[in-house]
Amino acid sequence: QVQLVESGGGLVQPGGSLRLSCATSGSNFVINTMAWYRQAPGKQRELVADITRGGSTNYADSVKGRFTISRDNAKNTMYLQMNSLKREDTAVYHCKADASRGVGWSSIWGQGTQVTVSS
Repeated sequence: QVQLVESGGGLVQPGGSLRLSCATSGSNFVINTMAWYRQAPGKQRELVADITRGGSTNYADSVKGRFTISRDNAKNTMYLQMNSLKREDTAVYHCKADASRGVGWSSIWGQGTQVTVSS
């Protein structure tokens, strides 16, 4: 079974930076598009950024120019570099991956990592 584990969250002051990682575990699978989502208290989960296996990226308008998504296909690991963090970036950040073991694709979610931006 494919599993995702996020790390790198924490408490940071406004204007600071954090780097999130999403590591995969399991065997005999292929990962296609990977994405970061976030969910703030009382709000719906929203897409932050996604990246295809080929490296094409897409960002939410609210994070463009501040966040950078990347991945290492050899390690099936994804990253999110977050700079110039704002209080409104506070949320639980989840990674998602479209995975296949040869028959069909499934969306796999991680448990999430808390990011808190506060002085």
